[in-house]
Amino acid sequence: MAASGRQTGRPTLEEVAARAGVGRGTVSRVINGSPKVSEQAKAAVERAVAELGYVPNRAARALAGSRTDAVALVIPETEARLFAEPYFLDIIRGVSAELADADKQLLLTLIRSEQERQRFEQYLAAQRVDGVLLVSVHADDPLPDQVRALGLPAVLNGRRTQDERVAFVDSDNTGAGRAAVAHLAARGRRTIATVTGPLDMYVARCRLDGYREGLTEAGLTPDETLVTDGDFTEEGGRRAMRELLDRRPDLDAVFAASDVMAAGARSVLREAGRRVPEDVALVGVDDSAIARHMDPPLTSVRQPIEEMGRTMARMLLTEIASPGDPDEQPRRMLPTELVVRASS
Repeated sequence: MAASGRQTGRPTLEEVAARAGVGRGTVSRVINGSPKVSEQAKAAVERAVAELGYVPNRAARALAGSRTDAVALVIPETEARLFAEPYFLDIIRGVSAELADADKQLLLTLIRSEQERQRFEQYLAAQRVDGVLLVSVHADDPLPDQVRALGLPAVLNGRRTQDERVAFVDSDNTGAGRAAVAHLAARGRRTIATVTGPLDMYVARCRLDGYREGLTEAGLTPDETLVTDGDFTEEGGRRAMRELLDRRPDLDAVFAASDVMAAGARSVLREAGRRVPEDVALVGVDDSAIARHMDPPLTSVRQPIEEMGRTMARMLLTEIASPGDPDEQPRRMLPTELVVRASS
């Protein structure tokens, strides 16, 4: 013992409890910010913490609360696609910033095969993370439901269907398609084609719905020969643009459901001797760095991607701290905005 009567070394939770005259559980609740403590007990614990110089042990707190202080961000894509598409990097940036502010660790997980999916499910079953964020989910993806079945909070970037059961953050994708077509029609374009995303993704179907609605609102008749599926990749945009030119050489505008596909379409238009925007106007979605650096710069529908990442992380942290009704999952829809540049 030291001369002051206090034990040397780091003060323990038990010492704080003894000094405050409360139980160990009460000290733990105060330190973890629980509202289920009286003001009198809270004041006593805070006074004891200050007097003893107690610093909570992060690992011990995690164990006591069955918390890992880690969150998994799952992207079912390859490394090549992850680093080729600004969308994913902006989502990661937003999620990472929000988790860093909350002093949480980010576990980035790429799932490229069924074996990796099974391995990740085993990892989750071992309770090694407090919650899961999922990006780029397809309609038949069972992982969000499997995460919820394990009792872990989950938030999706986008959603699988209109009736999504898992918490999600999305942008107004139907409005994005509608705004793009309205702009093109207002510029006098009458044969407006679209390169969709993969149609097993709800985001792609919504942008296609918006395209069709935009045509109807502009007094133009939707024509399925002007619709070609893409896959959100640059090569997919090139392939789709070649198909459209073969099928409808009279087209005078293209709405591509992502900037990356618009870049692929732009290269094919150049090869075919079509000038942008004089011969064919071009609009994308995301308002990424790709849009700003294209020649000519690309008109694009901006979605707040980094803010989507932050919002997802905030929603997950709230659910981790205070689980809600599993049948009433939170959902957020963020607005989009058309950014006009020289391509249209």
